[in-house]
Amino acid sequence: MKKPFYFFNTKTLAFEKVEVSAKDIIKRIVWILLTALAFSVVFVWLSFYVVDSPSEKMLQKENNELKEKIQQMNNKLNMMEIVLLDIQERDENVYRTIFETAPIPIEKRNPIFSYGQQSDTISMDETMKLLQHIETKSDKMILQLALQSRSLDTVMRLAENKSEMLAAIPAIRPIKNMNRIASGFGRRYHPILKVLRAHTGVDITAPRGTPVYATADGVISRENAGSGYGVNIVINHGFSYKTIYAHLSKKNVKPGQKVKRGQLIGYVGNTGLSSGPHLHYEVRKNDVPVNPVHFMFEDITPEEYNTILESSKEINQALS
Repeated sequence: MKKPFYFFNTKTLAFEKVEVSAKDIIKRIVWILLTALAFSVVFVWLSFYVVDSPSEKMLQKENNELKEKIQQMNNKLNMMEIVLLDIQERDENVYRTIFETAPIPIEKRNPIFSYGQQSDTISMDETMKLLQHIETKSDKMILQLALQSRSLDTVMRLAENKSEMLAAIPAIRPIKNMNRIASGFGRRYHPILKVLRAHTGVDITAPRGTPVYATADGVISRENAGSGYGVNIVINHGFSYKTIYAHLSKKNVKPGQKVKRGQLIGYVGNTGLSSGPHLHYEVRKNDVPVNPVHFMFEDITPEEYNTILESSKEINQALS
């Protein structure tokens, strides 16, 4: 039997019986369930999408710190790259201007590409890409530093040998105070055959017995310049340089002897195929004759050099 339901009517001040149908009960139950469901949905949405939990806030903080550190690391790599490129440029200038040699080719130094982005705009996917980029950049920079280290090792060796190399370059006149060339470098008339032939050195007239000096540091070679050169001296200076002093009357050195620039090595004569007392002087670079006048720069004034240069240009008869 259904239990009756009463409510107190404030107007009549009496309890009145209420008739409640099954339909009304169902409606009330459905309304309560829908209300509860709505509150549940709102609660879940607020919990997952609006309000972060303490653990989520901590993870988010750590994630932001990680992104910031990654960006700082990338910025430092970019600064290291700038410094490394500057070192490479200075290295190349040292090779070119001081040591006159070619540096390690730039294409072997693996140029590095920059990657720049603000840390607060980096997504997780971009973070992984940036980490991969930094790893690749680090590997390339390690390779660059290794190559640069090799290059600097070469610079150190060249620097140690630089003074020795400078001393090996024929840089003074073989006869003191000479200011004129009787016959210069190039095509000249042969004194006997009377035809134009290649003249591989310069002829310097001087009285018999005039002292002849080594024009650079070196070792007296055992080789002979040739029978037509008469009494001659060949000095091997190293660094691909040789000098020849021909038609001497007497030598003052022996094969294998080390000599210094400016050291007396012999005396002017008229031996071999020679038409008068003079010194035939040659400079050879990699066994190829070059104009000796271009190497006379250490013990000479600009005016003296110009006079010697002009006299060496005359197409005349060689003395040997």
